[in-house]
Amino acid sequence: MTKTILITGSTDGIGLLTAKKLAADGHTILLHGRNRAKLVAATSEFEGSVETYAADLSDMSDVRKLAADIRVKHDRLDVLINNAGVYKLPHPVLENGLDARFAVNTLAPYLLTQLLLNVIPKEGRVVNLSSAAQAPVDTGALLGQRRLDDMGAYAQSKLGITIWTREWARELPDGPVMIAVNPGSLLASKMVKEGFGVAGKDLNIGADILIRAALDPAFASASGQYFDNDSGAFADPHSAALNAAHSREVMKAIKALVHQHI
Repeated sequence: MTKTILITGSTDGIGLLTAKKLAADGHTILLHGRNRAKLVAATSEFEGSVETYAADLSDMSDVRKLAADIRVKHDRLDVLINNAGVYKLPHPVLENGLDARFAVNTLAPYLLTQLLLNVIPKEGRVVNLSSAAQAPVDTGALLGQRRLDDMGAYAQSKLGITIWTREWARELPDGPVMIAVNPGSLLASKMVKEGFGVAGKDLNIGADILIRAALDPAFASASGQYFDNDSGAFADPHSAALNAAHSREVMKAIKALVHQHI
């Protein structure tokens, strides 16, 4: 059965390749990017049905508009793949004082998921891009009160999305399925090339696991779990995500920020 699938950050890299493969299989793809010109260019590469949505995920008002625009056109979204992410940025501190890595990698997908939950069926799926790079979250840094280096902010933001994936799955035992996925380390994405100065490994490694997480029956009972594609198996995330007190503290900060900023 064909599905309607939203993939954030899908104008290049793993997101674009995943979108192209899913569209070629007949699924309706909602393509998201920050840059309208890149969205237009990306659509020329597609076979099948594709819609485009522009939004800056560092701006929570843009996230709200993105969700509203999707809900105008769709009363059902089968899969949400929160793929968009940032690592090294020339100006990582936003006007509101937040670190863009936390805003884009942790907060925006949380808010987008929250705003789209009532159109995602119980059997639907939310696939969240985590990473092998994970570190305990400094909630002061998450709240914009302290600054982190690039890797610190990135690794903490990725544990942040992994934590809320686990916590939301616990709160929603009847679905939709919520899964955090490390698509593979040092894949050949723009982020890896710019951030680490290496060519990176085959993007198909990442795209194929995202498609499995989105559609494979083997993932239907995996809500709240973390899949580590470096080992090719479900695994425990960083131990801080398994700490109930740490998770509660992180969730409290996420919820406060989502409601505070626009």
